Amino acid sequence: MSEVGFYHLTRSSLLQALPQLLARTLMAGQRALVLCCDDAQIAELDGALWECGEAWLPHGTAADGDAELQPIWLSTDDTVPNGAKYLFLVNGRTGTQLERFDRVFDLFDGNDPGAVAAARERWRSTNQAGHRLTYWQQAARGWEKKTE
Repeated sequence: MSEVGFYHLTRSSLLQALPQLLARTLMAGQRALVLCCDDAQIAELDGALWECGEAWLPHGTAADGDAELQPIWLSTDDTVPNGAKYLFLVNGRTGTQLERFDRVFDLFDGNDPGAVAAARERWRSTNQAGHRLTYWQQAARGWEKKTE
């Protein structure tokens, strides 16, 4: 089963936090699939990743093509055309067949009560499916792993 980490955004937005996590993914020599809710979100994340000043984050979308060449792939489809072993679920997006991935990152907005409630439900269903779960919360010095 996969390691599924729930990432509780409390100090920054998705557009600020995701590039940092993707940069770490690339430094670890991994590829990522970022599963988005819709094409508008793909466009927003695509722009944010190109404008990210922290690190160069090579990525692509279906509009660009050549998925196999892209270490980061933004999509609404949970097929894995770039061979990613890391899956990023954003804005409440769920994925199917999580076991295809070594690690899954479920990022949710901790300032939105609806998003928190939905994340709790995803936690329950993911736990029932037998995946290894971790919970991370943003703190002043970065991500802190919390225990139940």
